[in-house]
Amino acid sequence: MTDGEKAAMRETMEERGAGEANDESRVLAKIAAMSEPDHSMAKRLHAIIKATAPALSPKTWYGMPAYAKDDKVVCFFQSGQKFKTRYATLGFQEKARLDEGQMWPVAFALKGMGASEEEMIVVLLKKAIG
Repeated sequence: MTDGEKAAMRETMEERGAGEANDESRVLAKIAAMSEPDHSMAKRLHAIIKATAPALSPKTWYGMPAYAKDDKVVCFFQSGQKFKTRYATLGFQEKARLDEGQMWPVAFALKGMGASEEEMIVVLLKKAIG
């Protein structure tokens, strides 16, 4: 495992021990710790999710901001800096209802977030929560 993967596993163990403390304040702290451009994208994504999918609960997941329904992660934001990739990722888990035929995308690269990306995220969120 890489150092980044090991750190993510350590964060997961801390999250599991956090109980009720694993909530929006923890997600906001993770977002605040990000560098640009990921900080601005994560902050905007958080606002979009709160407005579009209020049934989703913020939580951290492997040290990343995530949003869950019935304690199952629906979507998450992975900072590109976390694993030293050239873009951030908006990902969806199995609980998301994005099914389309036999194959569909479950992760999207984000290098920036303008109006068209925000519109697409809103559409994806509405579909994901059914």
